[in-house]
Amino acid sequence: MSVTDPIADAITKIRNAYRADHKSVTVDHSKINESIIKLLDQENFINSYEIIERDPKKKINRKKMFINLRYTNEGKPVLFGIERISKPGLRIYVNANNIPSVYNNTGCAIISTSKGVMVDRDARKFHVGGEFVCKVW
Repeated sequence: MSVTDPIADAITKIRNAYRADHKSVTVDHSKINESIIKLLDQENFINSYEIIERDPKKKINRKKMFINLRYTNEGKPVLFGIERISKPGLRIYVNANNIPSVYNNTGCAIISTSKGVMVDRDARKFHVGGEFVCKVW
């Protein structure tokens, strides 16, 4: 079965895993998903991630990403929310002057620009706009 929106599917899996207090989650691999997960790792919303290559002998038919989720010492999730903004049916674009801040800069907006996928802080620094993919807080 093919997934219409792989970004939304990965975001939903991560959100549901945090809500269910799972320690890890596996999502399908794509270049954009890898970029988003890499940013989540750099912004310390997750502990680590690992790319699992395709292996028909182990019945892994697709490339996957294994994500270790991050919790505080009290057991609370570090990531409180993640929301998809730009969708396949309605793309949302922002220019460099109108990049939104997420929860008074305690969260981050993930933007797909011509210079790659980056958080709002870097997009403002490089003065580039692009597609407003999702916000994380």
